[in-house]
Amino acid sequence: MAMRFMVLLAVLATALTDQSSHVRVSHGGSSVAYSGHHTHHHRPSYHPQPSYHPQPASYHEPQHKHEEPEVPACAANTTKPWCLEDPEYPTYEIKHAAEYHYKKVLSLYADVADLNTELSVARPNTLEEETYLCPSETAYVRPLRAQNTVGKWRIIVNNVDVHYETLTQTTRIEECLTSGEACPKVPDCYESKCLQKSIYHRFLVYDPYDQYLPFAIESFKLPASCACLLGAYTIDH
Repeated sequence: MAMRFMVLLAVLATALTDQSSHVRVSHGGSSVAYSGHHTHHHRPSYHPQPSYHPQPASYHEPQHKHEEPEVPACAANTTKPWCLEDPEYPTYEIKHAAEYHYKKVLSLYADVADLNTELSVARPNTLEEETYLCPSETAYVRPLRAQNTVGKWRIIVNNVDVHYETLTQTTRIEECLTSGEACPKVPDCYESKCLQKSIYHRFLVYDPYDQYLPFAIESFKLPASCACLLGAYTIDH
């Protein structure tokens, strides 16, 4: 009998381990039940995403560099590599930049202002004094734009008021009227040809897209005189 009782207790203990055990606790008339099974809830894993997407190391932000047009609008009204009139001339921008870089501009301007065009060769007043072998036209000009020695059009600082001083740049030019033709004062027995000669002149220029210092000195090729090139003496029978 005792053996059967012990086997019954063992079976009952095994059954209790497979079922949920409930404990009821009474607190003044109210009861709370606790379950014997513990449910494990897995918390969701959180992986924060970056708020920005970094660019690859090889990426370079494109830089848009503004440049002056290859040929300015004033060039449409002339066949010469300079403009004496320019409706788009940036007078206000040059004045503002020159006042900001005043000392540096004065230093550059002094370098070209010492060129005295009054010392240039002038034409004789009378034909009795002497005459030129080829006809030409002389003028004193203040260009507003011109092509430099590498073919780039540049803005030349001219007629700009800066701190009660007017910055001007005047140059003398002489153009052949019959370039490439025979020299009219030379006998036909000589091979001759009128030849346009040029000189390199330096001007203070303004570059609106240079953020560091928008002023510089550049060289320009301008007509300076008209010469007569003589060839071999020939006798025609």
